[in-house]
Amino acid sequence: MKQWYESLFENYARKYDKEAYVQGTSGECDSIEQEINRDKSIKILDIGCGTGRHAIELAKRGYQVTGIDLSESQLKRAREKAKEQGVKIGFQKHDARNLPFKGELDLVIMLCEGGFSLMETDEMNFEILKSATRALKNNGKFIFTALNGLFPLFHSVKEFYESAGKEGGSVCKSISFDLMTFRDHNRVEFEDDAGNKKVLECNERCYVPSEITWLLHSLGYKKIEIFGAKLGAYSRNDKLTTEDFEMLVIAEK
Repeated sequence: MKQWYESLFENYARKYDKEAYVQGTSGECDSIEQEINRDKSIKILDIGCGTGRHAIELAKRGYQVTGIDLSESQLKRAREKAKEQGVKIGFQKHDARNLPFKGELDLVIMLCEGGFSLMETDEMNFEILKSATRALKNNGKFIFTALNGLFPLFHSVKEFYESAGKEGGSVCKSISFDLMTFRDHNRVEFEDDAGNKKVLECNERCYVPSEITWLLHSLGYKKIEIFGAKLGAYSRNDKLTTEDFEMLVIAEK
């Protein structure tokens, strides 16, 4: 049986590119460049690359990037876009929990919930972190975003989704937050690229900063920093607060 995230991305590449939450690519890549001191010799892996927005933007700026995703439909669109924009990127289909890379990447990025937090269990989400860590070189850096578990304790997630749902067309309904599991449950209504209307029952795991820190410490990271993740403008100047829907994690081995 297919999981909701597999069904969502079956035929949703062009519509996905119009969603409001994917419009900050350029600014987000500016922040990534700062983190790696614009060193063009490094090798980057983009986990949950989707239609390739970060991978393509970084490749256009001269970086060596590999993009992986579970959705063949998303990868097909990513390859089309890379060809249109004249960049060469190795887009590969892999499960983020079981990547084939071992100690060969300088930087791993996993942005906009690229796999992590979508899995059905905490153990499965942890497998993604483990797999990403295995892919990194000894002094490598891991940059990812996660849903901030502090946000739903202080705000209505329903109101947030209603205010955020603009052009793309997907609408979240029947939203609830489970305090025992820190999972955000919602029903997503959307239209796929073929014009078919679909309804999916989704749930994503939110994390509090102390959990992320503990998980990464257990994987051997020496330095772990967590900030607020502002769409299109990741910055070390943004201290994480209860107002941030997402958190930005920067970890070094």
